[in-house]
Amino acid sequence: MKLDQLLTIALESSKKAGVQVTKHYKRGDYTAEIKEDNSPVTSADIAANDILMAELSRLTPNIPIISEEVGALPLKDRKDWSRYWLLDPIDGTGEFIIGSGDFAVNVALVENGWPVIGVIHAPDHQLTYYAQKGAGAFKESEEGCQRMSVKPYDGQRKINVAVSRRQKLSLMGQYLNDDFEFNYISLGSCSLKNCLIAEGEADCYLRIGPTGEWDTGASQCILEEAGGTILDSEFNALSYNLRESLLNPDFISLGNQNIPWQDIIKPHRAVR
Repeated sequence: MKLDQLLTIALESSKKAGVQVTKHYKRGDYTAEIKEDNSPVTSADIAANDILMAELSRLTPNIPIISEEVGALPLKDRKDWSRYWLLDPIDGTGEFIIGSGDFAVNVALVENGWPVIGVIHAPDHQLTYYAQKGAGAFKESEEGCQRMSVKPYDGQRKINVAVSRRQKLSLMGQYLNDDFEFNYISLGSCSLKNCLIAEGEADCYLRIGPTGEWDTGASQCILEEAGGTILDSEFNALSYNLRESLLNPDFISLGNQNIPWQDIIKPHRAVR
């Protein structure tokens, strides 16, 4: 099956899951608990996962799936996969719980070890971001669909940094060179902050703390197609399905590549 066909499947599946997530969100009829990794999960996450798994298994039965809410097989059983779906049924579960609306359904297709399709559907904001390798990155809203590109840089303006509403700026500041000037833009979900960079509303995002490959897969494709990238905190490439653990190191999402990032962001050890 061709990539454009798979992109259509990813878009339709994420939106179908988003309808169910929205029902739980609006009605407040979900349960929540804390997982072993100390992150929250709700019955809405599970409902979204069930829809995505069912749709993708039905429409692409020969493509295996890794989802945050299911886990993954041992590396020996998945290391030779040429293609697989990588899912985060709700990215921003904490935002879902507090009612901010900053959550999204994330679907990525990884091919030969790298994301080649990315879909990030934010149902409460009525936004969908998507990309296909070599075909550009797009934002779909009530106003239509538009191609995205990272923000131009003339060497003079302040750097726009996306941050979590609950993130201490002092933590962020220790990794930024104060010879430069910064604006801080607050938003929830990790993937939505990456989309801010892709559409030119922010320039970078530093993620300090645990994430999984499902947190970056869809964003990786979207941001690269918009002219940016995601690297680990030592400015090395991330990896997908190469290790037993699916946990990411700390990472940095970057916009315009003309910005002197290695002068602006202080590298630190990328612990996996």
